[in-house]
Amino acid sequence: MDGKEVFLVTGASKGIGRSICQIMAESGYVVIGLARESKELQSLNEILKVFNEKSKVFPCDLSNPEEIKQIGTKIKSRFSKINGVIHNAGIIDPIASIPNCSNDEWSDLIQVNLIAVQQLTRQIYPSMVNSQRCRVTTISSGAAVNSVESWSAYCTSKAGLEMWTKCLALEGEKDNISAISIAPGIVDTGMQDAIRSASVEDFPMHPRFVDFKNSGQLKSPEFVAEKLIPLLTNHSMSSSGNRFDVREL
Repeated sequence: MDGKEVFLVTGASKGIGRSICQIMAESGYVVIGLARESKELQSLNEILKVFNEKSKVFPCDLSNPEEIKQIGTKIKSRFSKINGVIHNAGIIDPIASIPNCSNDEWSDLIQVNLIAVQQLTRQIYPSMVNSQRCRVTTISSGAAVNSVESWSAYCTSKAGLEMWTKCLALEGEKDNISAISIAPGIVDTGMQDAIRSASVEDFPMHPRFVDFKNSGQLKSPEFVAEKLIPLLTNHSMSSSGNRFDVREL
């Protein structure tokens, strides 16, 4: 890859993921962007290739294990070495109380936010090992450590993701693979739009999240990405297994 480090970013088409991809591309990294098929994903592909023709986007629905398997095989065949992985993709729905969440909705969120992380990592692990030094970052949330009413699926997925990160940090040490989690704070993304679209009946904290927007407390994806990049690309083996908060960086 012409000596340039390769980083894979999920949830690449919008929000924090898109900003991370663009900043990394501008900084000289080869970027692999993964997200569901969309016009935004294709426009990202054009942007990335301006900086490096080796960069590539792959459409993939992380709710579909078979698609993850197929995309993982394609990525391995094209990129024999991957120097970093940023598991950023995530969804917030269902926003509803435990008895009012359907089993399918609850399971779908756990698949996208947690199980897909394991499935994708397992698929591309040989390329991670081949790099001889791979940095893995999972994008977490305050909901990983604080329960939120009507967010049982999301809170559970993020708590599980943090423990998965610690397990990868432990197991990956022998392969020079580090793993950290980062809570990005409150960011002005589509997820916040979805939260504000929930009804007060389903989500009692709804007024608080409306106030976050109205009072200007939401940070832009570009601002947060800029803060995250140094840790995403350069965190050390000694920091592996740790949790970081963007507000403390």
